[in-house]
Amino acid sequence: MNRARMVSKLLSQAPPGTPLVAVRAWLGVGARGKASAPPPPTALAAEPFLNGSSSNYVEEMYTAWLQDPKSVHQSWDTFFRNATRGAQPGQAYTSPPTLAEPTPHHVPLSALAPISAGPPAAALSQKTIDDHLAVQGIIRAYQIRGHSIANLDPLGINTPDPKNKRSLVVRNYMDQFQEADLDRSFTLPMSTFIGGNEKTLTLREIIKRLEDTYCRSIGVEFMFINSLEQCNWIRQKFETPGVMHMEPQEKRLLLARLTRSHGFEAFLARKFSSEKRFGLEGCEILIPAMKQVIDRSTSLGVESFVMGMPHRGRLNVLSNVCRKPLEHIFTQFIGLDTGDEGSGDVKYHLGTYQERLNRVTNKNIRLAIVANPSHLEACNPVVQGKTRAEQFYHGDSEGNKVLSILLHGDAAFSGQGIVYETFHLSELPQYTTHGTVHIVVNNQIGFTTDPRMSRSSPYCTDVARVVNAPIFHVNADDPEAVMHVCNVAADWRNTFHKDVVIDLVCYRRNGHNEIDEPMFTQPLMYTRIRKLKPVVELFAEKLMNEGVVTKQEVKEVTDKYEKILEDAFQAAQTETQVFNKHWIDSPWSGFFEGKDPLKATPTGVHEDTLFHIGRRFSSVPPNASDFVVHRGLLRILNSRMEMVNARTVDWALGEAMAFGSLLKEGIHVRLSGQDVERGTFSHRHHILHHQKVDKSQYNILANLYPDQAPYTVCNSSLSEYAVLGFELGFSMTNPNALVIWEAQFGDFNNTAQCIIDQFISSGQSKWIRQSGLVLLLPHGMEGMGPEHSSARLERFLQMTADDPDILPAFTEDFAIRQLSDINWIIANCSTPANYFHILRRQIALPFRKPLVLMTPKSLLRHPDAKSSFDEMTEKSEFQRVIPERGPASENHQNVKRVIFCSGKVYYDLIAARKDANLEDKIAISRVEQIAPFPYDLVKQECLKYPGADLVWAQEEHKNMGAWSYVQPRFATALNQERHLTNEIQRHTQGSVEHGSQSWYEYWFPWLFPTSSPTDVAADSTDSQSSTISSHKRVVRYAGRPASPSPATGSKKTHIRELKQLLEDALAL
Repeated sequence: MNRARMVSKLLSQAPPGTPLVAVRAWLGVGARGKASAPPPPTALAAEPFLNGSSSNYVEEMYTAWLQDPKSVHQSWDTFFRNATRGAQPGQAYTSPPTLAEPTPHHVPLSALAPISAGPPAAALSQKTIDDHLAVQGIIRAYQIRGHSIANLDPLGINTPDPKNKRSLVVRNYMDQFQEADLDRSFTLPMSTFIGGNEKTLTLREIIKRLEDTYCRSIGVEFMFINSLEQCNWIRQKFETPGVMHMEPQEKRLLLARLTRSHGFEAFLARKFSSEKRFGLEGCEILIPAMKQVIDRSTSLGVESFVMGMPHRGRLNVLSNVCRKPLEHIFTQFIGLDTGDEGSGDVKYHLGTYQERLNRVTNKNIRLAIVANPSHLEACNPVVQGKTRAEQFYHGDSEGNKVLSILLHGDAAFSGQGIVYETFHLSELPQYTTHGTVHIVVNNQIGFTTDPRMSRSSPYCTDVARVVNAPIFHVNADDPEAVMHVCNVAADWRNTFHKDVVIDLVCYRRNGHNEIDEPMFTQPLMYTRIRKLKPVVELFAEKLMNEGVVTKQEVKEVTDKYEKILEDAFQAAQTETQVFNKHWIDSPWSGFFEGKDPLKATPTGVHEDTLFHIGRRFSSVPPNASDFVVHRGLLRILNSRMEMVNARTVDWALGEAMAFGSLLKEGIHVRLSGQDVERGTFSHRHHILHHQKVDKSQYNILANLYPDQAPYTVCNSSLSEYAVLGFELGFSMTNPNALVIWEAQFGDFNNTAQCIIDQFISSGQSKWIRQSGLVLLLPHGMEGMGPEHSSARLERFLQMTADDPDILPAFTEDFAIRQLSDINWIIANCSTPANYFHILRRQIALPFRKPLVLMTPKSLLRHPDAKSSFDEMTEKSEFQRVIPERGPASENHQNVKRVIFCSGKVYYDLIAARKDANLEDKIAISRVEQIAPFPYDLVKQECLKYPGADLVWAQEEHKNMGAWSYVQPRFATALNQERHLTNEIQRHTQGSVEHGSQSWYEYWFPWLFPTSSPTDVAADSTDSQSSTISSHKRVVRYAGRPASPSPATGSKKTHIRELKQLLEDALAL
């Protein structure tokens, strides 16, 4: 009967007039096995399809298909489906599928039909295809927009309307489905992992699993990433069923860490209730989160972690992540005197360095938190530079051993431009750290400012999208979700070596600090906050309900940590001093040991070394005859070779010899900045480019000696703030390296002013952190307008920590003692030889100080700005002051004027002096090292010409340049016959020499020797002040008048100003 019904049905579907041979094509294929496929329907009219046994075979296939469509070959399945829905003869057959696996995101049409328990009566209609496409659209919609309706806010303020939130995600994809369709089964596409081992799910289950993945406590932003591999990796990490499962022991560990995080803040609140500490209340989960990232990364091979963070939660991180001794933290609250050098910093800015055992992985790890000022996010590039340096010096070329972790606040992450600048270093070859884990403590408020008023983007983390970093938003009151996100973040960084962001959506239980009242500005938010239980209580209740822990066990964990805190607190009470050295974030093990702290090694080198470096630097790549060098560069190389043969160097050659000689000695040299490979003024050319082959380069200084140190020269992004901070961090890691940042033009340093002010100039004083970083700032008034003239020398000098009214004792080690006591060195060299020596001196010193160099522009090619090898060989050294060496120096008594100057203006002065035929009457001395001020040499030079008047000449305006710095120091050097420190000591000890004079009356004429006697009390003009004021020599100013702008934009005005400057300086 089945055979009859089958044949009858098939024959009835044949249209009238169908040829018999076509009818036979419906029914027989000959004797084949069940797994065989019917022949292709080509030339069906000639195919002997129907024979004596075909009807039996067709019936057998059909019977098997009715019982189980999967029991027959897929081509028979398709044939019977098409035939039963009325396909024309010859159209029911489709070719069998290939044996190869389907390509990604391609699904056979036969797989799209919904599966039912009964016979497959429904055809693969257009609706079936549309429904499957709609399901795929729903899945993709949740992957793209599910985060927008996720339950992320523990306060419940920023929660979507439950009635409409699903439509916000799926939009119109659900319009074509009825309630009954929710129980239909659909084949899952390859773009999702929600099925696990299941290939089909009902629509209801599909939506449930998608909402569990993307709309509960975790919101995942990743579909903007343009890598399919990375998107699929993230899908699998979050969509796979059961992926967030935690074992009971893992939950207990998480509770213990939460208890410590909460307990630390509660203890400080009790003991130091009136102290600012910027506690972590409201985001206590940060500590377990950081420790989970560290644990997971350590298990994957990371050995060192470099961290940066703002002040909120810093003390907790120091204690519970780094395991900083609690006594050190508590003594910061007590207010003790310091027992070592430095001015120190507030406790919530301090950094540290710790080496300890990770008990989870049983591996030793290194943890460093970089000190940070109140300038939020400012330490980001510093951390990245330090991380990159550690990777570089440990040979960690892929970032497998050293990891950077950056913590952020929500308002700062979206508001501070340095975040964007730092992100754009993440993929640059010489700046990448191979992936950073960013953790945002999202308080949902910035100080007192609501997010609606502080950013234009939906999320505070949207800046991370520019580098395709996945962003994992997570409700901070769901600790298990946070742990899963941290594991995925650590795995992502280990797998792809790219940045990743964890957004801990939390709240701030107190105000901006503990004594701030937040109800003034956020009354509704803080009404809710005060009703919330701490997360540690919520999680403890959850685990007790699950039977993972008991109430007694929770109490024991709490009491144990409380005892640890109390014991440390009692120990801190016995301390009498605090030590700034306990908070060093970048210790240099062994660097200072065995060195004379006031003895530097010579900076001159052997002449053979100069010849070797000069010749290699002046040559095309050896053994590479096919390397095509630009013809203009060949001329430059030839001119360099001529200078070498003449034992002369210009600026670029002197710099190369400084670098090369350090490389020969095993000192790594790193030069970074905008266009530094060629040089802004096309003078350096450290990288030669093949003119015919793309990306074929030759680094000349990296190929001087077979066993030399590496030389890194790298063009940076168009950023000053981030790149300078990066190089500062790089310089902090290894003291035996010369790290240099060059500004494209000197005045561009002002966009990095935060790094200069908060880190470089004051870092050693605040944090006992030394750095030998060098800043090269092109400087000079050359008619290029206001923005390409001044490097703002006056700003650096203003931050120099030497008292203009104190004359140091002229001891044998005066020069190096000055360097040791100063916070940084400011110089404006006028010769290549001095530039050579001052660079080498950075490494020769037994300590490290930042060096700020005003570098030339026109002097790079000035015919007189050259030096002989004799000024660079052994026994030569850096000259703080270069005295007059012309005719005026041979007849001191005949000299009418001594002009002191610095930098390029010297060459203008000597040219004008020569034209005026005054070479025997005017001496010109160059102050090469402006700070610390060379009192001894300046005084010596002035005494050499006792009858001459003194002039300070500068090309900058009077309210700029070095004038305001040198003027009081000249007065101190020339007119103080005693060391002020000794006089202060005698006076403060109550010497009777000054009778009844007050401190003010006695010291006013010393501090202000040019003031009128009427400015002080009559009895202040005693013998001491008379001695000081007699024979007083003053220094007169010659230069441009005061101006609000660094330079004129008019070339004609510039020339007129320069002419006036020279006339004023030389007029006798």
